[in-house]
Formats: sequence, C-alpha cells, structure tokens
Amino acid sequence: MSPLVAPDDQSLLEALASGDVGALERLYERHAPWLSVRLMRRCNDREVVADVLQDTFVAVWQGARRYQGTGEVGAWMWGIAIRRLVSRLRSRRDVVLLRDPRASGTASPTAEDELLLGVEYGDLGRAMAALSPELRAVMQATVLDGLTTREAARLLGIPQNTVKTRAHRARARLRASLLEGASS
Repeated sequence: MSPLVAPDDQSLLEALASGDVGALERLYERHAPWLSVRLMRRCNDREVVADVLQDTFVAVWQGARRYQGTGEVGAWMWGIAIRRLVSRLRSRRDVVLLRDPRASGTASPTAEDELLLGVEYGDLGRAMAALSPELRAVMQATVLDGLTTREAARLLGIPQNTVKTRAHRARARLRASLLEGASS
C-alpha cells in the first residue's frame, strides 16, 4: 500500500487478514465514529455502546479472512455491530433503547444522516411518522438497520410472528399513504 494514497476498506481488510494491525487501526479511525453514533441511536448507555464497538472491532479482526468481498465493508461492519448490540441487550433489561434517530443530538450529520433526514422530511418521512410507534420501530429495525425478523424480535422484545405481522401492516399502510400522496 502506498503511503500517499489512502487505501480503501477492501484493501485494509485484505491487509488485516494478512496480519497488518495498522490496517485495523485505520479501519477503526475510519468507522468507529459513525458506528458509535448509530449504536447510540439504538441504546442510550455509552458504556454498552463502547463495549459493543470494541466487540465489533475484535470480530472484524478475527473475521477479516472470512469477509466475502461482497457489498460495502461499512455495511458488513454495521451488521456485526448491530448483532453485537442485540446480543448484549438480551442480558440487559436496564438499558433504554432509543427509537427516535433525532434523539442522538449529533453536531455534524454524516452523509447517511443527511439522506435519512431527507427521507424523514419527504413523503416517506410523513408516511412513517403517521405509523404507530410499534409499526415504526419494526420498520426501523428490519429496513433501516437490516435486522432479520429474529434479531428485530430480540431487539424489540416481541415475538417473531409479531414482527412479521407488524412489518406487513406497516408496508401496507406506507404503500397506501404514498399512493394517496402521489394522486393528490
């Protein structure tokens, strides 16, 4: 890797798989801030988030060889992080989950945050806001966070079939709301 050109995430993972600890440091510097912010949007306990973040990067270090190279490295890392959070929260009933992304109070929004804000204040945002909190939480967990039905059920503390039912109802209501808005 040339020191003049910043390596991309894929190159860093390849270097990490070969034992380059410096690659892990670069990945951490690049991804830890936004991962931390996203995790704080789901859990208000900084200590839990710090532990999950550490567990995530240990998993990245241990799993660099197993990365398939499909999709974005950041998305792969987010999948690890959110699964670690779900796992951690299974044993902690005293942690309060945050379901409103505006509750994080970040000073400078990331590109992802700006995109989500655009969605939030557009037609889809209005349709999402019209959903009940229960339906909105399921959509956030399964669509925005990319959790499986099983993981969303654990995170939200409800049965898997309830997640499926709520997701089905939420999609139907969103579709109807968006079609209604398009015909106006």
